[in-house]
Amino acid sequence: MAKIIEDLFERSLWSSRFIIVLAVIFGLVGAVSLFVVASFDVYETAKHVITSYISHEHPEAFHENIIGGIIGAVDLYLIGVVLIIFSFGLYELFISEIDVAKDEHGNENQLLAIHSLDQLKDKISKVIVMVLVVGFFQKVGHTTYNGALDLFYLALSIAAISIGLYFLSKVGKAH
Repeated sequence: MAKIIEDLFERSLWSSRFIIVLAVIFGLVGAVSLFVVASFDVYETAKHVITSYISHEHPEAFHENIIGGIIGAVDLYLIGVVLIIFSFGLYELFISEIDVAKDEHGNENQLLAIHSLDQLKDKISKVIVMVLVVGFFQKVGHTTYNGALDLFYLALSIAAISIGLYFLSKVGKAH
């Protein structure tokens, strides 16, 4: 009797992993939502550029607004990519490998292949760092600089980001 209860409990416990499907589905819904919103932002920016050039009006901070709009959309796209990687990774780790991601020879697409929580964490963290970098440059584009010290701080921050990205690119690679 104890063996039957143990087997039933273990089957129930193992089947509970399917709750992950909710995170997968809503992660994909979030990603699609972000891609749609970002695409509308790019569309609105492009429409603004075209109408401004047709009417020969170039309002103050025209280029900064365009760059800000595009960088904001890139930021949303990157966050959408985080959600896609998150969804694919959770599905492959807890539910099943995605068979359609394999080619005709059975080799899997390495872009979204995730075999451990560490791989998932590494892929997501790299994209999150890129989101932060894009956000930084979006803020930098709207900042006013009041002297050499401000420009020096800007140069230092860009150097720090460059060094950080260099070392981030080395993570997980065999030397």
